[in-house]
Amino acid sequence: MPIVAVTDYTFPDLAIERSILAPHGIEVVASMERLQPAGTAGLVRDADAVITQFAIVNGSVIDAMGKAKAIVRYGIGYDNVDVAAARARGIPVCNIPDYCVDEVADHTMAFILAITRQVVANSRHVHEGRWGLACPLASMQALRNLAVGLVGFGRIGREVARRLIAFRARVLVFDPAVPPEAISATGAFPVASLDELLSQSDVVSPHCPSLPSTRRMFNASTFARMKAGAVFVNVGRGDLADGDALARALESGPVAAAALDVFDPEPIPAGHPILGMPNVILASHVASASPGAVRTLRETAARIALMAIRGEPLPNVVNTHA
Repeated sequence: MPIVAVTDYTFPDLAIERSILAPHGIEVVASMERLQPAGTAGLVRDADAVITQFAIVNGSVIDAMGKAKAIVRYGIGYDNVDVAAARARGIPVCNIPDYCVDEVADHTMAFILAITRQVVANSRHVHEGRWGLACPLASMQALRNLAVGLVGFGRIGREVARRLIAFRARVLVFDPAVPPEAISATGAFPVASLDELLSQSDVVSPHCPSLPSTRRMFNASTFARMKAGAVFVNVGRGDLADGDALARALESGPVAAAALDVFDPEPIPAGHPILGMPNVILASHVASASPGAVRTLRETAARIALMAIRGEPLPNVVNTHA
């Protein structure tokens, strides 16, 4: 009987996955909790396909895979999987890039609006029995008067731009992989460099994958080059930003506020200064969440695993090139 191993999951059960795989005689073995790599290696040893959420699937785990025809990530990012090690073993790694585009774009807008309209501060003010404006008037801004810089213009970046343009914000985009005319066609404004975007943007929001070229792209030097009083929003990948450098930039400038759904590491370590900052909105990596998105994610992961076991061509393979 073929086996699909699920390294870890945050769902109540795996009924959706089993409903797709069991009719084809496929057994699902799983650990609900995230194991250490040695434990994950034992779980996947005899699997014909592997589905993973947050567990570390490093070289030693991949070397333990005796029969795996694919590794499928529950999500868009895949930085918990050593894609080079999988490529060396001839194991395709697949992600699910389009299951939560609207949810993440909406969450980005929620963060931007929450900061520019001071939603959290004003709500807390009233809950504490006070009335009136909870913050300086200058911190209450309309998007039509702001420039928002997007770093990355893939599926989610484009949807965020579409929403921002509806609010009449000026949207600047830096993405060397997208032709300037394609950016201009959406109503956004292409910029030639990251520095140009940083110097002009009142809000900066990265929407790019975690790659060697993008990890820590927002660091002490980057934050120092941002426009004074700028806001940093990150619903993409936690390791796009150096959290310690961001905390320092929030304390001493030029960053005035931040909204973060992701961080590196996760969970945010107890005692990290960013946890106590009143000018920071935090969420626990939930931007992708909605009932429909989670169902699509789980169904797609199971179907890709089934395709791999059947020997069918696989979608969304992320490790085809070195």
